[in-house]
Amino acid sequence: MTHEEEIIKRSFQRKWWNDVKTKNSWSVFKIMAEFVQSHEKLWEIGPCVAIFGSARTAPEDKYYKAAVEIAARMKDIGFGVITGGGPGIMEAGNKGARESGTGSVGLNINLPFEQEPNPYIDSDKLIDYDYFFVRKTIFMQYAQGYIAMPGGFGTLDELSEALTLIQTNKLVSFPVILYGKEFWQDLVGWFKNTLLAKGMISPGDLDLFHVVDTVDEVVTIISDFYNKYAPKPNF
Repeated sequence: MTHEEEIIKRSFQRKWWNDVKTKNSWSVFKIMAEFVQSHEKLWEIGPCVAIFGSARTAPEDKYYKAAVEIAARMKDIGFGVITGGGPGIMEAGNKGARESGTGSVGLNINLPFEQEPNPYIDSDKLIDYDYFFVRKTIFMQYAQGYIAMPGGFGTLDELSEALTLIQTNKLVSFPVILYGKEFWQDLVGWFKNTLLAKGMISPGDLDLFHVVDTVDEVVTIISDFYNKYAPKPNF
């Protein structure tokens, strides 16, 4: 590369970096707007439980059907339902909430060619996000319980975030429920046989979550918890 070519290259790199810096600075205002919109809307909606899991779960799947029933039963104990707003388990959660008449909230992430809000979200309870981290923060702050149905990386991400924040006392303790023992048993076994055995978690950390196989167990865990504690934002 000649000296002239090196100068042109460095000039281009500086311009690119300055353009990125300017864009990132202005994006702060968009991030703030997503937080403000979320706080204003969710504060008015009232206490909700989050149901999350795979976007690929089909309506005929047993876990989809269970998510519909769990969501519907939340009305009996005074909770609405928050989901990620998309298809699969998210759709099931909103469907059960809508059909039972409890609040059906969707925190939808805008993904190119991939996710559209499902049709069971209440029209006044849909919030769209461009930023995953804003959406996840809002889940953490306003959900009064986490019901993790079988899912992939996104489900594991949200589950790990909740457990980490509860473990470190950055989030108040609330019910975290893993539905489907058959699905979760290998992960829980790894927690015990690897993380605990190597001293990477404490024995009490295994009490931060429940593993269940029935809808009744989910309802009982959440109901018993809130017979002792009042729902409130988590931080």
